[in-house]
Amino acid sequence: MDRDERVCPVCGQPVATVVRRHKTLGAWVPVWGPGPCRNPKCGAYAEEGAASVQPKEATK
Repeated sequence: MDRDERVCPVCGQPVATVVRRHKTLGAWVPVWGPGPCRNPKCGAYAEEGAASVQPKEATK
């Protein structure tokens, strides 16, 4: 497991770690990454309760 503290790339404030998943060879694999920034003064601020939507990768 990754034990590094996640930080916002814009303001440098600590952010929560979230777990997402992706499918590899037919099995769902967890991927830990940084969550949304909750600092209201930050340019990457995400409102409380707002879903962090990431664009899907294009399939070939």
